[in-house]
Amino acid sequence: MNKREENFNDDVLIEMTDEDGNVFYYTEEMIIPVDGENFALLIEYRNDKHCDDCDCGCEDDSDVIIAKIIVNENGKEEYIEPTDEEFERVQEAYEKLLDEEDE
Repeated sequence: MNKREENFNDDVLIEMTDEDGNVFYYTEEMIIPVDGENFALLIEYRNDKHCDDCDCGCEDDSDVIIAKIIVNENGKEEYIEPTDEEFERVQEAYEKLLDEEDE
């Protein structure tokens, strides 16, 4: 994965390209710090205007991913795929945050 950020309204639109060259767009929902490292909860960005005004449920189908934030050799932040162990730790931290919000 890689990223390119562009400001879009108040959100940062993140362009991710997979190993096959497919391009996807995400917005950063939140940063989850775990063991001194930062991970981003990214939600797929869709430019479907009808979703704002309908009950089609298409927003519920948005892709959600967790990405590790690193600083590359150029000093810029970059998103990479976390290891399975990192993913599990982030998932636990996220669930804990949700539990705290419910209290």
